[in-house]
Amino acid sequence: MIAKQRFSTALRDHVRTNIEQLGYADIVIGVPCYYSGSTIQHVVKIILKGLEKHYRDSKAVILVSDGGSTDDTRDLARAIDTNSYNIEKIVTVYRGLPGKGTGLRAVFEVAQFLKARATAVFDSDLVSITPEWIKNTLEPIFKGYDYVAPDYNRYKLDGTITNTIAYNLTRALYGYKIRQPIGGDFGLSLPLIKYYLDQDVWESDVAKFGIDIWMTTTAIVGGFKICQAKLGVKIHGEKDPSADLGPMFRQVVGTTFQLMERYEDYWRKVRGSKDVPSFGPYIGQEPVPFEIDQDNLIEYFKVGFNNFGGMWEKFIERKDYKAVKQLARSANRDEFYMPIDSWVRMVYRYVDAFHSTPRQRFKILDTMIPLYYGRVASLINELKDKNQAQAEQHFEKQAREFEEKKDYLLKIWKMGGYHG
Repeated sequence: MIAKQRFSTALRDHVRTNIEQLGYADIVIGVPCYYSGSTIQHVVKIILKGLEKHYRDSKAVILVSDGGSTDDTRDLARAIDTNSYNIEKIVTVYRGLPGKGTGLRAVFEVAQFLKARATAVFDSDLVSITPEWIKNTLEPIFKGYDYVAPDYNRYKLDGTITNTIAYNLTRALYGYKIRQPIGGDFGLSLPLIKYYLDQDVWESDVAKFGIDIWMTTTAIVGGFKICQAKLGVKIHGEKDPSADLGPMFRQVVGTTFQLMERYEDYWRKVRGSKDVPSFGPYIGQEPVPFEIDQDNLIEYFKVGFNNFGGMWEKFIERKDYKAVKQLARSANRDEFYMPIDSWVRMVYRYVDAFHSTPRQRFKILDTMIPLYYGRVASLINELKDKNQAQAEQHFEKQAREFEEKKDYLLKIWKMGGYHG
Protein backbone atom coordinates (compact mmCIF):
# COMPACT_ATOMS: atom_id res chain seq x y z
CA MET A 1 0.00 0.00 0.00
CA ILE A 2 1.40 3.40 -1.01
CA ALA A 3 1.23 6.07 1.69
CA LYS A 4 -0.52 9.28 0.65
CA GLN A 5 2.01 12.06 0.19
CA ARG A 6 1.38 15.26 2.07
CA PHE A 7 2.62 18.47 0.49
CA SER A 8 3.76 21.36 2.65
CA THR A 9 3.45 23.65 -0.37
CA ALA A 10 1.52 23.73 -3.63
CA LEU A 11 4.38 25.50 -5.40
CA ARG A 12 6.96 23.83 -7.59
CA ASP A 13 10.63 24.81 -7.41
CA HIS A 14 10.59 26.95 -10.56
CA VAL A 15 7.74 29.05 -9.12
CA ARG A 16 9.58 29.56 -5.85
CA THR A 17 12.66 30.64 -7.78
CA ASN A 18 10.60 33.12 -9.81
CA ILE A 19 8.92 34.74 -6.85
CA GLU A 20 12.15 34.90 -4.84
CA GLN A 21 13.67 36.88 -7.71
CA LEU A 22 10.63 39.15 -7.86
CA GLY A 23 10.72 39.88 -4.13
CA TYR A 24 7.36 41.65 -3.86
CA ALA A 25 4.21 42.52 -5.78
CA ASP A 26 1.34 44.93 -5.30
CA ILE A 27 -1.18 42.65 -7.03
CA VAL A 28 -1.46 38.90 -7.56
CA ILE A 29 -4.12 37.49 -9.87
CA GLY A 30 -4.69 33.76 -9.91
CA VAL A 31 -6.34 31.69 -12.63
CA PRO A 32 -6.90 28.09 -11.50
CA CYS A 33 -7.47 25.96 -14.57
CA TYR A 34 -7.91 22.46 -15.94
CA TYR A 35 -8.44 21.66 -19.61
CA SER A 36 -9.12 25.32 -20.43
CA GLY A 37 -7.42 25.47 -23.83
CA SER A 38 -10.39 27.10 -25.55
CA THR A 39 -10.68 30.00 -23.08
CA ILE A 40 -7.41 30.51 -21.18
CA GLN A 41 -5.90 33.00 -23.64
CA HIS A 42 -9.01 35.17 -23.60
CA VAL A 43 -9.09 35.28 -19.78
CA VAL A 44 -5.38 36.08 -19.39
CA LYS A 45 -5.46 38.73 -22.13
CA ILE A 46 -8.40 40.50 -20.48
CA ILE A 47 -6.64 40.38 -17.10
CA LEU A 48 -3.60 41.99 -18.75
CA LYS A 49 -5.80 44.70 -20.28
CA GLY A 50 -7.40 45.37 -16.90
CA LEU A 51 -4.03 45.68 -15.18
CA GLU A 52 -2.62 47.92 -17.90
CA LYS A 53 -5.71 50.14 -17.89
CA HIS A 54 -6.26 50.52 -14.16
CA TYR A 55 -3.00 49.57 -12.40
CA ARG A 56 -0.25 50.52 -14.84
CA ASP A 57 2.07 51.66 -12.03
CA SER A 58 1.54 48.61 -9.83
CA LYS A 59 3.79 45.57 -9.87
CA ALA A 60 1.58 42.58 -10.69
CA VAL A 61 1.89 38.81 -11.02
CA ILE A 62 -0.52 36.58 -12.93
CA LEU A 63 -0.34 32.95 -11.81
CA VAL A 64 -1.95 30.37 -14.08
CA SER A 65 -2.32 27.42 -11.69
CA ASP A 66 -3.05 24.29 -13.70
CA GLY A 67 -4.23 20.88 -12.52
CA GLY A 68 -2.16 18.87 -14.97
CA SER A 69 -4.10 19.41 -18.20
CA THR A 70 -2.91 17.33 -21.13
CA ASP A 71 -4.37 19.66 -23.73
CA ASP A 72 -2.65 22.92 -24.74
CA THR A 73 -3.82 25.00 -21.75
CA ARG A 74 -0.37 25.76 -20.35
CA ASP A 75 1.33 26.27 -23.72
CA LEU A 76 -1.39 28.70 -24.77
CA ALA A 77 -1.06 30.61 -21.49
CA ARG A 78 2.74 30.80 -21.83
CA ALA A 79 2.45 32.06 -25.42
CA ILE A 80 0.83 35.34 -24.32
CA ASP A 81 3.24 38.27 -24.21
CA THR A 82 2.63 40.52 -21.22
CA ASN A 83 4.14 43.57 -23.01
CA SER A 84 4.82 45.21 -19.66
CA TYR A 85 7.88 45.31 -17.43
CA ASN A 86 5.51 45.66 -14.47
CA ILE A 87 3.60 42.42 -15.06
CA GLU A 88 5.04 38.95 -14.52
CA LYS A 89 3.20 35.86 -15.77
CA ILE A 90 3.87 32.44 -14.25
CA VAL A 91 2.35 29.23 -15.60
CA THR A 92 2.67 26.10 -13.49
CA VAL A 93 1.20 22.75 -12.51
CA TYR A 94 0.43 22.93 -8.80
CA ARG A 95 1.48 20.24 -6.30
CA GLY A 96 -0.96 18.39 -4.04
CA LEU A 97 -4.41 16.89 -4.21
CA PRO A 98 -6.03 17.47 -7.61
CA GLY A 99 -8.71 20.12 -7.46
CA LYS A 100 -9.49 23.82 -7.58
CA GLY A 101 -8.72 24.21 -3.88
CA THR A 102 -5.09 23.21 -4.36
CA GLY A 103 -4.91 25.45 -7.42
CA LEU A 104 -5.96 28.37 -5.24
CA ARG A 105 -3.57 27.31 -2.48
CA ALA A 106 -0.71 27.92 -4.94
CA VAL A 107 -2.09 31.40 -5.68
CA PHE A 108 -2.39 32.18 -1.98
CA GLU A 109 1.18 31.04 -1.29
CA VAL A 110 2.52 33.30 -4.04
CA ALA A 111 0.50 36.24 -2.70
CA GLN A 112 1.74 35.64 0.84
CA PHE A 113 5.39 35.36 -0.18
CA LEU A 114 5.20 38.53 -2.30
CA LYS A 115 3.18 40.35 0.41
CA ALA A 116 0.65 41.38 -2.22
CA ARG A 117 -1.54 44.31 -1.21
CA ALA A 118 -4.49 42.84 -3.13
CA THR A 119 -5.23 39.46 -4.72
CA ALA A 120 -7.96 38.36 -7.11
CA VAL A 121 -8.89 34.99 -8.61
CA PHE A 122 -10.91 34.40 -11.76
CA ASP A 123 -12.31 31.26 -13.36
CA SER A 124 -10.41 30.06 -16.41
CA ASP A 125 -13.46 29.49 -18.62
CA LEU A 126 -14.93 33.00 -18.47
CA VAL A 127 -16.27 34.35 -21.74
CA SER A 128 -17.78 37.57 -20.38
CA ILE A 129 -14.84 38.88 -18.32
CA THR A 130 -13.96 42.51 -19.08
CA PRO A 131 -11.10 44.80 -17.91
CA GLU A 132 -13.58 46.38 -15.48
CA TRP A 133 -13.87 43.07 -13.62
CA ILE A 134 -10.24 43.49 -12.59
CA LYS A 135 -10.79 46.93 -11.10
CA ASN A 136 -14.14 46.16 -9.50
CA THR A 137 -12.70 43.08 -7.76
CA LEU A 138 -9.40 44.61 -6.61
CA GLU A 139 -10.43 48.15 -5.68
CA PRO A 140 -12.42 47.24 -2.52
CA ILE A 141 -9.34 45.38 -1.22
CA PHE A 142 -7.22 48.50 -1.66
CA LYS A 143 -9.90 50.39 0.27
CA GLY A 144 -9.81 48.11 3.31
CA TYR A 145 -12.10 45.16 2.58
CA ASP A 146 -10.80 41.62 3.06
CA TYR A 147 -13.15 39.57 0.91
CA VAL A 148 -14.91 40.61 -2.27
CA ALA A 149 -17.62 38.26 -3.52
CA PRO A 150 -18.94 38.59 -7.08
CA ASP A 151 -22.28 40.25 -7.75
CA TYR A 152 -23.33 39.00 -11.18
CA ASN A 153 -26.30 39.89 -13.32
CA ARG A 154 -27.50 36.34 -14.04
CA TYR A 155 -30.37 34.96 -16.04
CA LYS A 156 -33.19 33.89 -13.73
CA LEU A 157 -32.65 30.16 -14.40
CA ASP A 158 -28.86 30.30 -14.14
CA GLY A 159 -27.06 29.47 -10.88
CA THR A 160 -29.65 26.97 -9.66
CA ILE A 161 -27.49 25.56 -6.84
CA THR A 162 -26.91 29.11 -5.63
CA ASN A 163 -30.60 29.98 -5.88
CA THR A 164 -31.94 26.82 -4.25
CA ILE A 165 -29.29 26.14 -1.58
CA ALA A 166 -26.05 28.14 -1.32
CA TYR A 167 -27.42 31.69 -1.06
CA ASN A 168 -30.22 30.64 1.26
CA LEU A 169 -28.06 28.70 3.71
CA THR A 170 -25.26 31.29 3.75
CA ARG A 171 -27.84 33.95 4.60
CA ALA A 172 -29.90 31.94 7.10
CA LEU A 173 -26.97 30.31 8.90
CA TYR A 174 -24.36 33.04 8.96
CA GLY A 175 -26.42 36.20 8.59
CA TYR A 176 -24.85 37.69 5.45
CA LYS A 177 -26.75 38.39 2.23
CA ILE A 178 -23.91 37.36 -0.07
CA ARG A 179 -25.77 36.77 -3.30
CA GLN A 180 -23.14 34.63 -5.03
CA PRO A 181 -21.23 32.74 -2.31
CA ILE A 182 -19.95 30.16 -4.81
CA GLY A 183 -19.36 32.51 -7.73
CA GLY A 184 -15.72 31.63 -8.46
CA ASP A 185 -14.33 35.15 -8.93
CA PHE A 186 -13.14 36.80 -5.72
CA GLY A 187 -10.91 39.52 -4.24
CA LEU A 188 -8.83 38.86 -1.12
CA SER A 189 -6.65 40.79 1.32
CA LEU A 190 -3.27 39.58 2.57
CA PRO A 191 -4.52 39.01 6.16
CA LEU A 192 -7.36 36.83 4.85
CA ILE A 193 -4.99 34.84 2.63
CA LYS A 194 -2.70 34.19 5.59
CA TYR A 195 -5.73 33.08 7.59
CA TYR A 196 -6.77 30.66 4.83
CA LEU A 197 -3.29 29.16 4.58
CA ASP A 198 -3.23 28.56 8.34
CA GLN A 199 -6.38 26.41 8.16
CA ASP A 200 -5.85 22.66 8.23
CA VAL A 201 -7.86 21.85 5.12
CA TRP A 202 -5.33 21.47 2.34
CA GLU A 203 -5.22 17.68 2.55
CA SER A 204 -9.01 17.41 2.76
CA ASP A 205 -11.93 17.52 0.33
CA VAL A 206 -11.75 21.33 0.38
CA ALA A 207 -8.52 21.03 -1.63
CA LYS A 208 -10.40 19.02 -4.24
CA PHE A 209 -13.73 20.80 -4.42
CA GLY A 210 -16.06 23.03 -2.43
CA ILE A 211 -13.36 25.71 -2.08
CA ASP A 212 -15.65 28.63 -3.02
CA ILE A 213 -18.23 28.06 -0.30
CA TRP A 214 -15.41 27.30 2.16
CA MET A 215 -13.73 30.63 1.38
CA THR A 216 -16.97 32.58 1.81
CA THR A 217 -18.01 30.85 5.02
CA THR A 218 -14.53 31.01 6.57
CA ALA A 219 -14.27 34.74 5.81
CA ILE A 220 -17.59 35.33 7.59
CA VAL A 221 -16.78 33.23 10.64
CA GLY A 222 -13.26 34.69 10.83
CA GLY A 223 -14.73 38.18 11.22
CA PHE A 224 -13.27 39.64 8.03
CA LYS A 225 -14.65 42.71 6.29
CA ILE A 226 -16.81 41.57 3.37
CA CYS A 227 -18.36 43.25 0.35
CA GLN A 228 -19.50 42.43 -3.17
CA ALA A 229 -18.31 43.67 -6.58
CA LYS A 230 -20.62 44.32 -9.52
CA LEU A 231 -19.35 42.14 -12.35
CA GLY A 232 -22.21 42.12 -14.81
CA VAL A 233 -23.04 38.96 -16.73
CA LYS A 234 -21.13 35.74 -16.10
CA ILE A 235 -20.94 33.59 -19.21
CA HIS A 236 -18.87 30.46 -19.08
CA GLY A 237 -20.98 28.01 -20.98
CA GLU A 238 -24.05 27.74 -18.77
CA LYS A 239 -24.82 24.32 -17.39
CA ASP A 240 -28.22 22.78 -17.91
CA PRO A 241 -29.17 21.54 -14.42
CA SER A 242 -30.94 18.60 -16.03
CA ALA A 243 -27.67 17.45 -17.61
CA ASP A 244 -24.58 17.81 -15.48
CA LEU A 245 -24.97 19.61 -12.14
CA GLY A 246 -25.37 16.50 -9.97
CA PRO A 247 -21.64 16.23 -9.11
CA MET A 248 -21.41 19.95 -8.41
CA PHE A 249 -24.44 19.73 -6.14
CA ARG A 250 -22.76 16.93 -4.19
CA GLN A 251 -19.56 18.96 -3.82
CA VAL A 252 -21.08 22.31 -2.87
CA VAL A 253 -23.83 21.01 -0.61
CA GLY A 254 -21.60 18.37 0.98
CA THR A 255 -19.01 21.02 1.86
CA THR A 256 -21.72 23.37 3.15
CA PHE A 257 -23.13 20.68 5.44
CA GLN A 258 -19.66 19.74 6.70
CA LEU A 259 -18.88 23.38 7.48
CA MET A 260 -22.02 23.54 9.59
CA GLU A 261 -20.44 21.03 11.95
CA ARG A 262 -17.15 22.93 12.10
CA TYR A 263 -18.82 26.29 12.72
CA GLU A 264 -21.82 25.18 14.75
CA ASP A 265 -21.03 27.49 17.67
CA TYR A 266 -21.15 30.46 15.30
CA TRP A 267 -24.26 29.86 13.23
CA ARG A 268 -26.45 28.66 16.11
CA LYS A 269 -26.27 32.17 17.60
CA VAL A 270 -27.07 34.09 14.40
CA ARG A 271 -30.54 35.55 13.94
CA GLY A 272 -31.68 37.43 10.87
CA SER A 273 -29.34 38.72 8.16
CA LYS A 274 -27.70 41.93 7.05
CA ASP A 275 -27.07 43.49 3.67
CA VAL A 276 -23.58 43.28 2.19
CA PRO A 277 -22.48 46.38 0.23
CA SER A 278 -21.90 45.96 -3.50
CA PHE A 279 -19.38 48.28 -5.17
CA GLY A 280 -18.21 49.23 -8.61
CA PRO A 281 -19.85 50.85 -11.61
CA TYR A 282 -22.60 48.73 -13.07
CA ILE A 283 -21.30 46.74 -16.02
CA GLY A 284 -24.23 47.07 -18.39
CA GLN A 285 -24.54 43.61 -19.81
CA GLU A 286 -27.84 41.76 -20.01
CA PRO A 287 -27.92 37.99 -19.48
CA VAL A 288 -28.98 35.87 -22.43
CA PRO A 289 -31.94 33.55 -21.73
CA PHE A 290 -31.45 29.84 -22.30
CA GLU A 291 -33.62 26.76 -22.15
CA ILE A 292 -33.57 24.06 -19.47
CA ASP A 293 -34.90 20.59 -20.21
CA GLN A 294 -37.77 20.58 -17.73
CA ASP A 295 -39.03 17.18 -18.86
CA ASN A 296 -35.64 15.65 -18.08
CA LEU A 297 -35.63 17.24 -14.62
CA ILE A 298 -39.09 15.89 -13.85
CA GLU A 299 -38.18 12.45 -15.14
CA TYR A 300 -35.06 12.40 -12.95
CA PHE A 301 -37.19 13.45 -9.98
CA LYS A 302 -39.73 10.68 -10.64
CA VAL A 303 -37.01 8.03 -11.01
CA GLY A 304 -35.61 9.34 -7.73
CA PHE A 305 -38.98 8.87 -6.07
CA ASN A 306 -39.15 5.28 -7.30
CA ASN A 307 -35.64 4.58 -6.02
CA PHE A 308 -35.54 6.63 -2.82
CA GLY A 309 -39.18 7.26 -1.89
CA GLY A 310 -38.87 4.93 1.08
CA MET A 311 -35.90 6.90 2.40
CA TRP A 312 -37.59 10.23 1.76
CA GLU A 313 -40.55 9.05 3.80
CA LYS A 314 -38.19 8.47 6.74
CA PHE A 315 -36.24 11.72 6.39
CA ILE A 316 -38.84 14.38 5.68
CA GLU A 317 -42.05 15.59 7.26
CA ARG A 318 -45.20 13.64 6.49
CA LYS A 319 -46.90 16.61 4.82
CA ASP A 320 -43.84 17.26 2.66
CA TYR A 321 -43.59 13.61 1.65
CA LYS A 322 -47.25 13.76 0.65
CA ALA A 323 -46.52 16.79 -1.57
CA VAL A 324 -43.55 15.02 -3.15
CA LYS A 325 -45.58 11.88 -3.75
CA GLN A 326 -48.28 13.87 -5.52
CA LEU A 327 -45.66 15.50 -7.75
CA ALA A 328 -44.18 12.11 -8.62
CA ARG A 329 -47.62 10.98 -9.81
CA SER A 330 -48.39 14.17 -11.72
CA ALA A 331 -48.49 13.88 -15.50
CA ASN A 332 -48.79 17.59 -16.30
CA ARG A 333 -45.49 19.50 -16.21
CA ASP A 334 -47.31 22.86 -16.24
CA GLU A 335 -48.78 21.95 -12.85
CA PHE A 336 -45.44 20.85 -11.35
CA TYR A 337 -45.01 23.07 -8.30
CA MET A 338 -42.96 22.17 -5.23
CA PRO A 339 -44.03 24.41 -2.31
CA ILE A 340 -41.24 26.67 -1.04
CA ASP A 341 -41.95 25.84 2.61
CA SER A 342 -41.71 22.12 1.82
CA TRP A 343 -38.37 22.64 0.06
CA VAL A 344 -36.96 24.54 3.04
CA ARG A 345 -38.01 21.87 5.53
CA MET A 346 -36.61 19.13 3.27
CA VAL A 347 -33.24 20.90 3.03
CA TYR A 348 -33.10 21.23 6.81
CA ARG A 349 -34.09 17.57 7.23
CA TYR A 350 -31.22 16.58 4.97
CA VAL A 351 -28.87 18.78 6.98
CA ASP A 352 -29.94 16.78 10.03
CA ALA A 353 -29.65 13.41 8.29
CA PHE A 354 -26.17 14.29 7.00
CA HIS A 355 -25.12 15.41 10.48
CA SER A 356 -26.59 12.36 12.21
CA THR A 357 -25.15 9.62 9.98
CA PRO A 358 -21.45 10.41 9.43
CA ARG A 359 -20.58 7.05 7.87
CA GLN A 360 -23.32 7.16 5.25
CA ARG A 361 -23.59 10.90 4.80
CA PHE A 362 -22.62 11.17 1.14
CA LYS A 363 -24.81 8.23 0.18
CA ILE A 364 -27.67 10.02 1.89
CA LEU A 365 -26.76 13.28 0.14
CA ASP A 366 -27.01 11.54 -3.23
CA THR A 367 -30.67 10.78 -2.51
CA MET A 368 -31.30 14.54 -2.22
CA ILE A 369 -30.24 15.26 -5.80
CA PRO A 370 -33.59 14.22 -7.38
CA LEU A 371 -35.38 16.53 -4.94
CA TYR A 372 -33.10 19.36 -6.08
CA TYR A 373 -33.99 18.56 -9.69
CA GLY A 374 -37.66 18.68 -8.69
CA ARG A 375 -37.16 22.08 -7.08
CA VAL A 376 -35.51 23.43 -10.24
CA ALA A 377 -38.33 22.01 -12.39
CA SER A 378 -40.78 23.83 -10.12
CA LEU A 379 -38.79 27.09 -10.41
CA ILE A 380 -39.16 26.98 -14.18
CA ASN A 381 -42.93 27.21 -13.69
CA GLU A 382 -42.74 29.69 -10.82
CA LEU A 383 -40.56 32.10 -12.81
CA LYS A 384 -42.16 31.53 -16.22
CA ASP A 385 -43.89 34.90 -16.44
CA LYS A 386 -41.42 36.88 -14.31
CA ASN A 387 -38.74 39.28 -15.51
CA GLN A 388 -35.29 39.46 -13.86
CA ALA A 389 -36.36 41.88 -11.12
CA GLN A 390 -39.48 39.87 -10.30
CA ALA A 391 -37.45 36.64 -10.26
CA GLU A 392 -35.04 38.21 -7.78
CA GLN A 393 -37.98 39.15 -5.54
CA HIS A 394 -39.07 35.51 -5.71
CA PHE A 395 -35.61 34.34 -4.60
CA GLU A 396 -35.68 36.84 -1.76
CA LYS A 397 -39.00 35.42 -0.59
CA GLN A 398 -37.47 31.94 -0.59
CA ALA A 399 -34.41 33.16 1.33
CA ARG A 400 -36.63 34.74 4.00
CA GLU A 401 -38.40 31.38 4.36
CA PHE A 402 -35.04 29.76 5.13
CA GLU A 403 -34.38 32.43 7.76
CA GLU A 404 -37.82 32.13 9.32
CA LYS A 405 -37.51 28.34 9.61
CA LYS A 406 -34.08 28.40 11.24
CA ASP A 407 -35.63 27.56 14.61
CA TYR A 408 -36.98 24.41 12.96
CA LEU A 409 -33.41 23.46 12.00
CA LEU A 410 -32.12 24.22 15.49
CA LYS A 411 -34.81 22.05 17.02
CA ILE A 412 -34.09 18.96 14.93
CA TRP A 413 -30.30 19.50 15.10
CA LYS A 414 -30.46 19.63 18.89
CA MET A 415 -32.35 16.32 18.97
CA GLY A 416 -29.32 14.69 17.37
CA GLY A 417 -31.00 12.74 14.64
CA TYR A 418 -34.28 12.36 12.84
CA HIS A 419 -37.33 12.09 15.04
CA GLY A 420 -40.62 11.65 13.22
